[in-house]
Amino acid sequence: MIFDSHTHLNAEQFNEDIPETIQRAAELGVTEMAVVGFDTPTIEKSLALSQQYQQIQSIIGWHPTEAGSYTNAVEAKLQELLTRPKVVALGEIGLDYYWMEDPKEVQARVFRRQIAIAKEMNLPISIHTRDAIEDTYQILKEEDIRDIGGIMHSFSGDPEWMKRFLDLGMHISLSGVVTFKKALEVQEVAKEVPLERLLVETDAPYLAPVPYRGKRNEPGYTRYVVEKIAELRGASVTEIAAQTTDNAHRLFRLAQ
Repeated sequence: MIFDSHTHLNAEQFNEDIPETIQRAAELGVTEMAVVGFDTPTIEKSLALSQQYQQIQSIIGWHPTEAGSYTNAVEAKLQELLTRPKVVALGEIGLDYYWMEDPKEVQARVFRRQIAIAKEMNLPISIHTRDAIEDTYQILKEEDIRDIGGIMHSFSGDPEWMKRFLDLGMHISLSGVVTFKKALEVQEVAKEVPLERLLVETDAPYLAPVPYRGKRNEPGYTRYVVEKIAELRGASVTEIAAQTTDNAHRLFRLAQ
């Protein structure tokens, strides 16, 4: 049993085959998944999917590339939707200096506001950081998120950054990137991260792992992430699958 802790089954790439995709995931042992919504349409789709499918949970928030459209009305609606059944975390939130759709100070303001909401509602957070790891760390440290914790989604830092985020109370989630031949730092993280703080994900439809690199990713491919981590750690697939699923259940406060 494997838990995909971050997937976008609500993306348009899955419009035609959601039931089949969920079935293929089950055949690969991926029996639970968190579908992440990051703007109005994807949030609505995530919530609908979590109500339709027992194996789906929702993570909803306002993505840093959408920071410029974050208004008081958006915030009020988000606060309402976060109380819905099967919403297990607030995200993905953070900073993105690669696309830089909005200035750093706008992204930081929206990031901090959503952290405050998560703390008020006692929800863990799912963090997106791209070309912004130092500022992301600093904001998480200043906002003191230890009591709620959360996920460094698709973590791509080195082992030193991993330790710093672990010290803040975060979990490290590894995606298909860990299977890439040149992703040596991420593979070192996979070897060193404490098992009780490790999660696995696809970020589907993006970042498909080997042997599907370059194709549409889907939740079932979390299995290949688990297999690679097991290989790197000299552990069994069963052990990594069970531990990461237990970790997701504990973080999201789901029945074990």
